[in-house]
Amino acid sequence: MIDKQWASAAEAVADIQDGASLAVGGFGLSGNPIALIEALLAQGTTDLSIVSNNCGVDDWGLGILLNAQRIRKMTSSYVGENKEFERQFLSGELELELTPQGTLAEKLRAGGSGIAAFFTQTGVGTQVAEGGLPRRYNADGSIAVASPVKDVRSFDVDGTAKDFVLEEAITTDFALVHAAAGDRHGNLVFNKAARNFNPLAAMAGRICIAQVEQLVEPGQIDPDRVHLPGVFVHRIVEVGTDIEKRIERRTVTKTEGA
Repeated sequence: MIDKQWASAAEAVADIQDGASLAVGGFGLSGNPIALIEALLAQGTTDLSIVSNNCGVDDWGLGILLNAQRIRKMTSSYVGENKEFERQFLSGELELELTPQGTLAEKLRAGGSGIAAFFTQTGVGTQVAEGGLPRRYNADGSIAVASPVKDVRSFDVDGTAKDFVLEEAITTDFALVHAAAGDRHGNLVFNKAARNFNPLAAMAGRICIAQVEQLVEPGQIDPDRVHLPGVFVHRIVEVGTDIEKRIERRTVTKTEGA
């Protein structure tokens, strides 16, 4: 029997060293592996290169690592909602590789599937393909590091020649993900929108660490319900169903007569 359960989040992330690269699940604050992020913050790991759709908010999600200046580089598709992110990027303290959202998802999936690169039409005719997007600024506001020119090739699509840009896959040293349930073999089930980038991040990490709200025995999850097979998961930590889950922006509608 392959039992992948670890006793605590702190033990599960203990070997993540300074300078490591991480793929982290979540979209906004939905599906953030907050217990693993907090454990990483507590142990003092720094100089991290993180791939995630966004960087949380100022006081939650990956934002707590950012506030502690533990992140060297972010590879993301959306970086709003976080004033400290803006400050660090514009001051030259943080490197940012801005990537179209669908492209980022496919780069992670490709990395986890052993695919080195792929061609996509997304970004053709823009700085995504032509280069020059600022990745890091100098303190005086000049560009220290810019995105490179990417390979663009023409392919025949339904009798019409169309340009495609080459995007390289992403793999990372570790992956941190959140799931609603999992078994001791690492098979995971995600809840609704919290599924988002979590399976893709898990696939891309050479070592995947999953926090789950409920841990069950192997065989208790119907195989047809498994969203991510245990082959992609190396460590699993139970964090309980009462773990705090924040909402990025709460929007309510007043009902008639309220």
